[in-house]
Amino acid sequence: MYRKVPFAQDEYYHIYNRGVEKRSIFIDHKDRVRFLELLYLCNGTIPINLRDIREFMKDENIFDFPRGNPLVAIGTYCLMGNHFHMLLRQLTDKGISRFMQKLSTAYTMHFNKKYERSGALFRGVFMDRYVGDDDYLKYLFAYIHLNPVEHIELNWKEQGIRDSKGAMAYLSQYSFSGLIDYVGEERPECAILNVKKFPEYFRTKMDVKDHLENWLDFQKSGRAEEDLAYLLKN
Repeated sequence: MYRKVPFAQDEYYHIYNRGVEKRSIFIDHKDRVRFLELLYLCNGTIPINLRDIREFMKDENIFDFPRGNPLVAIGTYCLMGNHFHMLLRQLTDKGISRFMQKLSTAYTMHFNKKYERSGALFRGVFMDRYVGDDDYLKYLFAYIHLNPVEHIELNWKEQGIRDSKGAMAYLSQYSFSGLIDYVGEERPECAILNVKKFPEYFRTKMDVKDHLENWLDFQKSGRAEEDLAYLLKN
């Protein structure tokens, strides 16, 4: 299945997908680490060669591996148990499609080999939503980063958040989200992101935290995420 409308150059998109039949796509810590590595390695014009990567990693960090020109700019991402979210800006012709094909193929090969299975891992073609205005783009920075709150408060989106400070503390240390690169110390994984290709909504770490805390406080009313999206779009 192919998109009827191609992705536009220099435009922003919310990209997401989940496991086939809602199955878990990240079984353990190493799966999540491998996906982060592939977010970096697959975002380039140079084909992935595992032999070259293994040789490089003997002396260097994988997030310094030469991958050619990037296909997309990744503004942020978040890995959950059975799905993932990304905020992308297309930099080259068919960049998003090429990047997602490389990423999905490489991770499925890793997963199937490790767990001795075959067949599709993801639920068909990845899903996408065009991000056409600042309000929606700022909302997505919050929405994507806030996903892991369900690890500590399962029904927070429907029932409201009970402990917003505890939630922020958890989010700020969640390793498998781009948020940690906005509010934490510098780490090798920060090479995944290209924040300069996105609007500078947040000038400081505190600006980012304030933005998320405002959304957490708003969720205390118990409004569903669909209602929040509707409010921002209208």
